[in-house]
Amino acid sequence: MNHDDLRLMRQSYDEKRILLCFNGPFSQGLIEEIGNALRTYLASDAATSSALADVFACYIEITQNIRSYARSRGYDDAAASATVVIGRNDEHRYEILAGNNIEAADAGPLVARIEQLKVMDKTQLKTAYKEQLRREPTPGGGAGLGLIDIARKASAPLSCSLRDIPGDSRQFFSLRVVI
Repeated sequence: MNHDDLRLMRQSYDEKRILLCFNGPFSQGLIEEIGNALRTYLASDAATSSALADVFACYIEITQNIRSYARSRGYDDAAASATVVIGRNDEHRYEILAGNNIEAADAGPLVARIEQLKVMDKTQLKTAYKEQLRREPTPGGGAGLGLIDIARKASAPLSCSLRDIPGDSRQFFSLRVVI
C-alpha cells in the first residue's frame, strides 16, 4: 500500500458515505473504544436520539456476536478478523455492514434464520422476540434474541451474503442492517 492507495481509499469512503470502517480482530476494549467513537460521531452528525441508540445497539450486538463466535471456535487473531462498516445510504439512513469468516456448517442455519426474520413485520418480530425470551438458552447461543432485536430496530429487512473463501473450508458471511 502506498500514499496514493490511501488517498483512493478515502475518496471511495467519501463517495460511499462511509463514516466508520474497521478491519481486524475485535477485543472487548476495541469494541468499546470504537463504540464510543461511533456514539460521539453520531451525536455530532445530528442523529436523532432513537437512531443513535439503535445504530449503537446494533453495532454492539453485531461485534459482540462476531467476537463470541470467533472465541467459541477457538480462532486465532488472524482467523477472528472481521470487517465492520457504518455509513449512510442515499435515503440518509444509517447502514451497518459486518462480515466475518464462519464455518460452512454454521452458514446455512444462520442464513435460514435471517431469511425467516426478514419477511416478518414489526408485530411478528415482537412476538418472535417474546417467544425467544421464554425459551431455554441454547448451548453456545447464536441467532437468538440479539438477531431478532437487530431485525426489530432495522428500518428495512436484514440482508446477508455468503461467499466462498479460496483455499479455505470456511465462508465469508456478511450482514447488512439499515437503521
